[in-house]
Amino acid sequence: MSQEENWGGLGALPGNPLMWVLIGSELLVFGAGLIGLAGARLMQPELFAASQASLDRVTATINTAVLLTSGYFAALAVLAVRRGCVGRARAWLAAAGLLGLVFLSLKIFEYLEKAEAGIGLETNQFFMLYYLLTGFHLAHVVFGLIILALVAVFARLDTVETGTAFWHMVDLVWVLIFPMIYLVR
Repeated sequence: MSQEENWGGLGALPGNPLMWVLIGSELLVFGAGLIGLAGARLMQPELFAASQASLDRVTATINTAVLLTSGYFAALAVLAVRRGCVGRARAWLAAAGLLGLVFLSLKIFEYLEKAEAGIGLETNQFFMLYYLLTGFHLAHVVFGLIILALVAVFARLDTVETGTAFWHMVDLVWVLIFPMIYLVR
C-alpha cells in the first residue's frame, strides 16, 4: 500500500504525514492561545494598549522579515533537493538555520530588555499572554532549528520536505502572533 492509501489526504502532502498531524495539533494550540489573547484584550483594552506600547515594534518587524526570509531559504532547499542538488539544499538549510538563530537572538534580547525593566509574567495579563505565546513559539523555533540541522545531515526529499513543513508552520504562527501582539489595538 502506498503512503497516500494509508493516510488518505495527508499522504498527498509533502513529507511525512505524521508531521502534518503534529502541525495541525500545534496550529490548534496556537489558535486557542490567540483566541484567548483576543478575548483578554476585549476585557481590558486600556491595559493591553498601554502594555503593548512598551514593546519594540521595530525589532519585532525585523524579526518577522528574518523569519520569513528563513522560510524562503527552506523552500529553496526543497527545490534544490528535488533537482538532485543535495549540497545546495544543505546550504539553503544552513542559511535558513542561521536566520533562525538571528530570530532567536533578537527575541532573547527583547526578553532581556523586558526583564531589565522589571516586566515579567506576573506584570499583568497582557505580559503573561505575551510571554506564553512568544515563549511557546520560541520553543518551536529551537525545535525547528534542531529539525533543520537533522534534515541537512540526512538530506533526502522526504526528510527535507518534512523538516521544512515544520519550519513553515513556525513562520505561519509568527505571522499570526506578530500582528496580534505588536500591532492590533
